[in-house]
Amino acid sequence: MYALAERLYPICRSITGEGVRETLRILQEYAPISIHEVPTGTQVFDWEVPKEWNISQAWIKNSAGEKVVDFMDHSLHVLSYSIPIHKILPLSQLRDHLYSLPDQPDLIPYRTSYYQSNWGFCLSHRQLEALEDGDYEVCISSSLEAGSLTYAEYLLPGRSKDEFIFSTHVCHPSLANDNLSGVVMLIHLLRKLQHQDLRYSYRFLFVPGTIGSICWLAQNADKLATIKGGLIASLLGDGGKFHYKLSRHEDSIIDKVAQFVLTEMEVDHEVIPFSPYGYDERQYGSPGINLAVGSLTRSTFGSFPQYHTSADNLDFIQPRHLAQSYQLYSAVVDLLELNRTYVNLSPMGEPQLGRRGLYDAIGGASDQKAMQMAILWVLNMSDGTHDAIDVAHKSNLPSSLIVKVCALLLDKGLLRESD
Repeated sequence: MYALAERLYPICRSITGEGVRETLRILQEYAPISIHEVPTGTQVFDWEVPKEWNISQAWIKNSAGEKVVDFMDHSLHVLSYSIPIHKILPLSQLRDHLYSLPDQPDLIPYRTSYYQSNWGFCLSHRQLEALEDGDYEVCISSSLEAGSLTYAEYLLPGRSKDEFIFSTHVCHPSLANDNLSGVVMLIHLLRKLQHQDLRYSYRFLFVPGTIGSICWLAQNADKLATIKGGLIASLLGDGGKFHYKLSRHEDSIIDKVAQFVLTEMEVDHEVIPFSPYGYDERQYGSPGINLAVGSLTRSTFGSFPQYHTSADNLDFIQPRHLAQSYQLYSAVVDLLELNRTYVNLSPMGEPQLGRRGLYDAIGGASDQKAMQMAILWVLNMSDGTHDAIDVAHKSNLPSSLIVKVCALLLDKGLLRESD
């Protein structure tokens, strides 16, 4: 995952353009994702797909002809979606188009102007302060033309048409945690699940933020009824504690599973309520769509000093943090796959376990006592309204043990799966 992030990091991405296409083509080397193009001008709900933006070079030269800011040094140096420009300006006028962070003087900020005609450069505040009065030649070789918005998806079909979605944004330039960490983690999760016999179907979406998810939703209204939930994958490579932002439903199966996995894996975490602000969970959870999509991150957006700056680089993310995030997402899928709701077929009092060979079945097990308790808990709570996660939570027993016992009781004819 980290090696893939290294490869993708230098690419200048935005909400449209060749940077997104190049990124998605590289991801196709890892999994057979389908790339889709939505033409400029397409109406998608209340939005319209904008003109496509591409850039080849951008720089500022001083009066001696020296480049004092150069897009080739760092893709954050240019205001994303800058219109083309080539002129000479005095510093007094140029300052209106320069963006820096006085409180973080060594860092380059990430700034955009997607839906307003503007141009500009981002630079460290120390660079800005070092500029001397005089004339500067500025050049941004960019294009804003009719084209398309590009996104990718892949559906892993399971035995059921019911599906869960995993979505990540692919529109940020040279920002490692936000959001290359989500991109590289999801493509590897997809690779893993490709080789499994799946109960549910899983849809992976690699979309530009906001406008990309809106495009997908607008063009796939016929698919929404089978979506039972999902997760937004972002900010998964730093060392912060995990955060689960509840879906708009707040009590859906994905909310239950994500919280249970965080607790059972004993990782430092915090559960935060849904709000209509953040990443694309607010699009999937808009009132007219109302999908149960939560957000599972490490640090939250805007909460760490490296956020949307040049300090969100490859040194900021670590392979071990990506690995733990991957393990967590994998555990979420595993529990979704294993979780069931059961009905006790002998509910009138406690069934006789001995004559069914259940004591023999667990007699030599190292967790004999725990298995006995798990059997009693499963039988007691299998009334068609409690699933395996409910039993594990109530009994304070591992979900893996509950699942194991459920399979045993099914085999002995004491349970049936709920409709």
